[in-house]
Amino acid sequence: MKIPSKVTPYKESTIAKFPVVLSLLQEGDLSPTDLYSKVKDSKIKHIEEFVEVLDCLYAMRKIEIREEVLYYVG
Repeated sequence: MKIPSKVTPYKESTIAKFPVVLSLLQEGDLSPTDLYSKVKDSKIKHIEEFVEVLDCLYAMRKIEIREEVLYYVG
């Protein structure tokens, strides 16, 4: 996980990518594949970053996954 620091600017940190994923999930529930296809051209360029973002959001209980579908918890 990239944390903002002197070396890593906020824009490049994992935390900066949370709003991108959460805004899409607020619009509607998506499978991880569909969500990745929507965000890969924006701020999230690699699958590793995408998985880190999902990991963090799940650990913070902002998203849930049921039957292979991601849900926004809020």
